[in-house]
Amino acid sequence: MQLRPIGFDERLSVVDHLDELRTRLFICFGVLLAAFCLCFWQNHPLINALNRALPLESTAASHGGLASQPTQAADLHKAFKQLSQAADQLERGLAKSPGVAPAASQGAAAIVKAAQFAERSLPKSAPTQERPTTFGVGESFTTTLLVVGYFSLLFSLPVILYQLYAFVIPALSPDEKRVAVPAMVAAPLLFIVGVVFTYFEVLPPAVHFLQGYNANQFQIIVQASPYYKFEVLMMLGIGLCFQVPLFLLALQKAGVITSNTLTGNWRYAVVLIAVIAAALPGVDPVSMFFETLPLVFLYLLSIVTLKIVDHRNARRTAAEAAALAQQFDAP
Repeated sequence: MQLRPIGFDERLSVVDHLDELRTRLFICFGVLLAAFCLCFWQNHPLINALNRALPLESTAASHGGLASQPTQAADLHKAFKQLSQAADQLERGLAKSPGVAPAASQGAAAIVKAAQFAERSLPKSAPTQERPTTFGVGESFTTTLLVVGYFSLLFSLPVILYQLYAFVIPALSPDEKRVAVPAMVAAPLLFIVGVVFTYFEVLPPAVHFLQGYNANQFQIIVQASPYYKFEVLMMLGIGLCFQVPLFLLALQKAGVITSNTLTGNWRYAVVLIAVIAAALPGVDPVSMFFETLPLVFLYLLSIVTLKIVDHRNARRTAAEAAALAQQFDAP
């Protein structure tokens, strides 16, 4: 079926609706497949982007983890070198001093050799983890496919949301379309804003807190697959949560809620938002705080939006009532 504009008064059969739905599903699948191929081709920049969300080395260093060990090794090298130099000076001073027992000179020489041997024996650098770790022969490939699949869904979701709204909008009246069409445009934009907000504002403190908690008590090795899954699912979840204003606007348009409903039940809404934040990846306090904060803001934005819509509806109803009254009063 070729997609074409459908009027509100136009009646379609069930077969026509299913045909349109099939066509839109094919479009979604095609976009998803194209996104997968593109992401697989550019998988290195995508993986680097996830690694740059918060470099593991800098996080571990700030909490005394693996990455802080090179500094400690360098300090030990410096200390043993200074000890070796001091012992060497002592040995030379004893050799030039008359009446010093040979055993004292031999002891100083032994100290010099021991310090030099300890300095050479120290590792030049300690192991660091700048990138997540994979185990097994094929895990690098499967992890790459996992990242590519997640990013394909992430990039395709705005188009999928658009196709969903485009399928529903023809069933709306002209008055309802005036609200639905801006919503169809806003849905992908809100999703993109949610993903960008998560990448720059939520992931860094969340990963920093989770990886650094009690870091001195554990040997931290970050596995690639759970690490990337945590990042992408959090971006995906918060991006979808940014659709809350559109969902509440649809409920208001259907007559289920009003702006007074939201203001009167804000306590229950805060509890529900906390539950949603707990269901998202990352149940630590830092992640939940940065996930809850934008949802509360979106809830307040929804109240303002619904009040504006309610005011317009009340004004339109009053104008229609006044026009109807004038018709009855007219001779």
